[in-house]
Amino acid sequence: MARARPGFAKMAGCFPTQASMTDPVEPLVVDLLEWIDRQPRLYSEVLAVWRTSCPRLPVWEEANGRGYVERRHQPGSEAFVLLSASGRRHLHARRQSPGTIGA
Repeated sequence: MARARPGFAKMAGCFPTQASMTDPVEPLVVDLLEWIDRQPRLYSEVLAVWRTSCPRLPVWEEANGRGYVERRHQPGSEAFVLLSASGRRHLHARRQSPGTIGA
């Protein structure tokens, strides 16, 4: 019979379960959406400010993957980034329930 390590049983309840863990990127995604919502941003500006090589905090990549942002480009000008309808709804929902950031 395997013997438990001393102190491990006491610590077992100290760690959140998978179901209760929060999304660490969510508050940053909301920050990005709020920043873009103030005015359309140049695509190059968004990437310079929000793109990351950190695999644990992919803010731009996460917002883009969730469909919260869209790029618009007209020939002869640089692409702009705006909130999509989904991003606008998500931001509105977060503003209505400020205590749910990260929930």
